[in-house]
Amino acid sequence: MYRDKTVACKDCGEEFVFTVGEQEFYAEKGFANEPSRCKPCRSARKTSGDNGRRGGGGGVKREMHPAVCAECGAPTKVPFMPKNDRPIYCSECFQARR
Repeated sequence: MYRDKTVACKDCGEEFVFTVGEQEFYAEKGFANEPSRCKPCRSARKTSGDNGRRGGGGGVKREMHPAVCAECGAPTKVPFMPKNDRPIYCSECFQARR
């Protein structure tokens, strides 16, 4: 049913093999798209924190904005422009509220 496929990485252009085992895994998980990056480029993307979501694409670092936690008063940074009408929480207080 499946055969190894050669795919060109969209970041570095190098070809990599999308193996039968990987295709079966993708099908089992219900993933509709084939991988578009080789393993080294996927790893580099994960470690850089640039996963391409919410405007983080293209290798651009997300701009962080200073804020004060509404719960504990600690200074923190958030990836969006804080508004006065909504409380901002540091990571610890945000997790505690979940």
